Amino acid sequence: MIGSRRQILFRKALLWIALILGACFAGLPVVWMVSSSFKSNLEIFAYPPALIDYSFSFDAYLAVLGDPGQLRFFFNSYLVAILVTICTVVTSILAGYSFSRYDFRFKKVLNLIIIGVQSVPPITLMIPYFGLIVWLGIYNSYTALVLTYMVFTLSYAIIMMTGYFNTLPRDLDEAVMIDGGGSFVTLWRILVPISLPGIVAVGVYTFMLAWNEFLFALTLTRTNDMRTVPIGIHLLMGQHSFEWNQMLALSVLGSLPVLILFLLFQRYFIAGMSAGSVKG
Repeated sequence: MIGSRRQILFRKALLWIALILGACFAGLPVVWMVSSSFKSNLEIFAYPPALIDYSFSFDAYLAVLGDPGQLRFFFNSYLVAILVTICTVVTSILAGYSFSRYDFRFKKVLNLIIIGVQSVPPITLMIPYFGLIVWLGIYNSYTALVLTYMVFTLSYAIIMMTGYFNTLPRDLDEAVMIDGGGSFVTLWRILVPISLPGIVAVGVYTFMLAWNEFLFALTLTRTNDMRTVPIGIHLLMGQHSFEWNQMLALSVLGSLPVLILFLLFQRYFIAGMSAGSVKG
């Protein structure tokens, strides 16, 4: 009996040690980023390093927020991320409802294509996609970024919404049909309101992907007035010097929207992710 209790306590101790080490591994870089954003460039590389320095300063944040070019990066990121989120959520709702409730020709083929798109690494499509964007005449535009991000968010969003709609009983559809309502009424007045966790999960995932994306935003834009926050951070790395404190301050400010969004909707996000993966 005593031996079994010792084993249980030993396992719990190992678990807590592993959790603490994992939390330190994940959290310390974030803490250091926030701390260093309030230092000068020289103090960031001071030895021995100090988490909290006496010369606490908001100079880096004032430099970022006082620069119209930096603020433009935020505007572009918000605009692109919001447009991609709205378009992806609406399209995935319509497509997910169709795949969940109807049988039609080439349904299995379309499902395979959607899964195939999800499994393709985006970087492999960089060169052909760049050529397509230039050929369409939308290079260095919001349209190019929105369409590009939708290519990579729609497949996952459709899979998620199809799985979520599959968890809802078809009796709801039949009840609406008996009352004289059509598919439009069934979807938007009945299924969408009770599918809020799944919709929020798709929306948060899409916004996070569009907000953080770097490679295509760098490739498909040419001028600074079209570039997003990740590119703005990259541009602070000059040829002869790096503005480390401003880079870290911009990183902190760039992380806040996603962090706030997740904290506000984490309950719906977790519920939607789990429900959408139960039945496909």
